[in-house]
Amino acid sequence: QVPLVESGGGLVQAGGSLRLSCAASGASGRTFSTHAMAWFRQAPGKEREFVATISWTGGRSDYADSVQGRFTISRVYAASTVYLQMDSLRPEDTAVYICAAGQFGTSDQFYLDWGQGTQVTVSS
Repeated sequence: QVPLVESGGGLVQAGGSLRLSCAASGASGRTFSTHAMAWFRQAPGKEREFVATISWTGGRSDYADSVQGRFTISRVYAASTVYLQMDSLRPEDTAVYICAAGQFGTSDQFYLDWGQGTQVTVSS
């Protein structure tokens, strides 16, 4: 297992930016380096949806159409942390953002370890 802790959520106006962090805690740093990492989100009353993923090498990434060109996923191995830079935020981006570790892919079925999530609220 890869214990994951998200941070960086908050309230921002439409058009603003936020950077989310997801840290692999404890002794899981070595495991972090061999897992693909992803961000999903879940808005109230909606199903969890894929946002972005990055391969364990960092050489591949993929994004949901709704965030392509606005969000950027990256990872820092020394810190066992994956980031999600979110720019040009829209009210429809409001959700709980959840970090996951597993195999590279856009379905939540590829990911075995999940964080608790961090709330992002975008006001209009």
